[in-house]
Amino acid sequence: MKRVSVGGVVRRRWAVIVAVVVVAITSFAVYRLNGIFGSNDVVSRPSADSLENPDFNPKQVLFEVFGPPGTLATINYLDKDAQPQRVDDTPLPWSTTLTTTDPTLFADLRAQGDAQPIGCRITVNGIVKDERSTDNVNGYIACLDKSA
Repeated sequence: MKRVSVGGVVRRRWAVIVAVVVVAITSFAVYRLNGIFGSNDVVSRPSADSLENPDFNPKQVLFEVFGPPGTLATINYLDKDAQPQRVDDTPLPWSTTLTTTDPTLFADLRAQGDAQPIGCRITVNGIVKDERSTDNVNGYIACLDKSA
């Protein structure tokens, strides 16, 4: 019968024993530090009802195209959902207002008229963000505000 000694096992398996001891000490240290510095609080999220703020004023974006009376223009713009809209042969001056609660709105307005001059304007909450005009016959004009 072969005798097994503890010293012989330790000499042959010392690397495995050291690895097990290191993993055990590290696991205990992480557990204790998590108890000291970690948080066991459950993360709470507001309900959908609390996201609505009754004191928040919606943003008013005014698109305007102007020119001499009797001028007809084809107007293209992006609505509040960034969908392209087209208005054919509308008399000038023309305007439309978009109302949104989104933090930003890509305001893009383009027009081409059959007379001169023609101009466009983008106003956000009463502040003019972009205004352009041209004196070209059948002029094409574009106004843009990337963060209305």
